Amino acid sequence: MGVLDSINQILGGDEPKAEPAPTLGVDQRVRRLEAEIEMLRRVLRGTAALNAALNYERVMDMALDLAASVLTDAEAGGLVSALLLFDGDELQLVSSRGFLRADLNTEIPGRAGVVEKAMSTGQLEITSDPAADPELGRLLALRKCSVAVCIPLVVGLEVYGMMLFGHPREDYLTDDALEILESIAQQAIVALQNARLYGQLEQEKQRMAEIQEEARHKLARDLHDGPAQSIGAIAMRVNFARRLVIRDANRASDELYKIEELARRTSKEIRQMLFTLRPLILESEGLRAALKDLSRKIDEMHSQKVHVDVDPQIESAMEVGKQGVVFFIVEEAVNNARKHARAEHIWVRLKPEGEMALLEIEDNGVGFDVAEVQDNYEQRGSLGMVNLYERAEMVHGILSIDSARGQGTRISVRIPMTVEAAERLHRIGG
Repeated sequence: MGVLDSINQILGGDEPKAEPAPTLGVDQRVRRLEAEIEMLRRVLRGTAALNAALNYERVMDMALDLAASVLTDAEAGGLVSALLLFDGDELQLVSSRGFLRADLNTEIPGRAGVVEKAMSTGQLEITSDPAADPELGRLLALRKCSVAVCIPLVVGLEVYGMMLFGHPREDYLTDDALEILESIAQQAIVALQNARLYGQLEQEKQRMAEIQEEARHKLARDLHDGPAQSIGAIAMRVNFARRLVIRDANRASDELYKIEELARRTSKEIRQMLFTLRPLILESEGLRAALKDLSRKIDEMHSQKVHVDVDPQIESAMEVGKQGVVFFIVEEAVNNARKHARAEHIWVRLKPEGEMALLEIEDNGVGFDVAEVQDNYEQRGSLGMVNLYERAEMVHGILSIDSARGQGTRISVRIPMTVEAAERLHRIGG
């Protein structure tokens, strides 16, 4: 019989004939009704606070505290509880009440006994002998319990973990108590999902801030190494040319011609920086046109050939925001090939591959040992490779790098074009 049924019975509703209840006096009915209402109030207040919490660890603690506050009264102590979440293939105890220190590092595989049954059915499972259970028996706190209940935390077809409760008295976890615990478990999984999404959002904000900071540092380095030094050189040569005008007009003319060339080159460098910061052509004409423009500018500035081949169907099917991320992946990879690989030719290809778009940036440069570079990457001053991986994640893609010394480099990014394709890609990739 549920809590609401019990309240209806107290209020004078019809009693089920199969479960006759003893006659209660008015005062007893009132006290029972007040106790039931107070319990429901605690549940409502607790679930409201649970859903408002956005800290993952706090949500786990609050769920167990809520269960304890609702079930434990002055006459019945001894309730132990735990929340276990999957860490890989094992259930790991992440929060507990009444468990021993030795239990904290115990892993539960979830492949036998009442735990396996709860995980496979997605339903509450109860055992009257937890100490004899092949997996629950590993937990010392449950060896003093005469009853234990496993409540799986399930969303759709995905099982996140379970809530576990035990008590020394076998009659303590009544039908009403189990109904309440199931309701708390449902609220807990919603709150855990909200907290996890909030945590991911905070991490994404931090990552975007780091990317922006790196972009500012990169711009400052490029300005210092390029236009700033060129403008300084122009100022010095103008001063030199001014003095030559008086002494040697022909030499002054030659010097002014060199200054003009240097000024033109500096102007191109500045335009290239502005282009990579915000390629307006990407918004007006699309990805292929932007990559072609990038190719032309690199050829003009550095005499390196970038060959662009973009499938028009992929371009038209890809939203503008995703095109922008792809452009910056290409720009980062091309600059790496230009600066470090000393490549004469760089090929950029974007083509369909089933439900994916396959982006490839290949060069004929000197290549490198990928494993060696990744092992020592934190000691390097650049975040170029980190930027590539993070930008691939922004379009739910998976990036791979294939290179060897003397054999060039190929960077491949598989980009899902649908939500279903993204789920399949990361299921396979993970």
